[in-house]
Amino acid sequence: MALLLELQRRIPDGWFLRRLLPALLFVVVAVVGGGQLGHRDWNDVGLARDRIADALPLKGGLTADGAATLVLVVLAAVAVALVVPFAADGIGALSAGAWPWWLASLAGRLTRWRARRWTSPQDIGREAVRARAAGHELRAARLDARRARTAPVRPISPTWSGDRLRAAERSARAESATDLPGEWARLLLEVPDASRAALGEARDAYQAACEALVWSVAFAAVGIWWWPAGLGGIILWLVAWRSLRRAADGLCRTAEAVVTLRRTSPSPPA
Repeated sequence: MALLLELQRRIPDGWFLRRLLPALLFVVVAVVGGGQLGHRDWNDVGLARDRIADALPLKGGLTADGAATLVLVVLAAVAVALVVPFAADGIGALSAGAWPWWLASLAGRLTRWRARRWTSPQDIGREAVRARAAGHELRAARLDARRARTAPVRPISPTWSGDRLRAAERSARAESATDLPGEWARLLLEVPDASRAALGEARDAYQAACEALVWSVAFAAVGIWWWPAGLGGIILWLVAWRSLRRAADGLCRTAEAVVTLRRTSPSPPA
């Protein structure tokens, strides 16, 4: 117990709460739900309790088998927690439109499909006005919502987040000749502490949304053996996907604001 308390003091709270605890939950769901219950006994809480009790015989103190099982569960959770950030980096790259060469054909087809479906916000707004004039308030509200989330230029990336990031890069380059991808590290060093903290929080929110997508895929995979996990993974995917779009937009808005403040702020005296 003293070792666990010491580890909790040394492990950063963000890593412990955002990665280790979800990893522990995933391991438990995979072992108990997928490995013990299955589709046939998916809601048998008593069976799950008995299987956990058999695996962790705690009566009369912790036995060697129980301790070994606990160690294996913790090691599995730590391994999963260490793998998730690497998988999230891949999700982040795909979301940003930086697809690998072996997915270039799929990326091109998605980009062309998005370009064909794109309609300018002005055209959508005019259609909303006509729908409202005809008394179709619900359709007009849907069109207004669509206009608000539609990019002003035709898509050039396979993902919405990629287009949003490219737009932020163009804005920064046109406003202050700043290359955001290439000068990100220098930007963090030059801006004031408040701007640096805002950029860090926005980047961390984007990373957290990517990690949530990884968890959703992992739980959906367990749904092959225990369907409630698959349902939870699908729900988590929908929530995480919307969070990813909000996080990408928030990161871009923060970066654009920091670049503007950096350009308009007076230079410090020599």
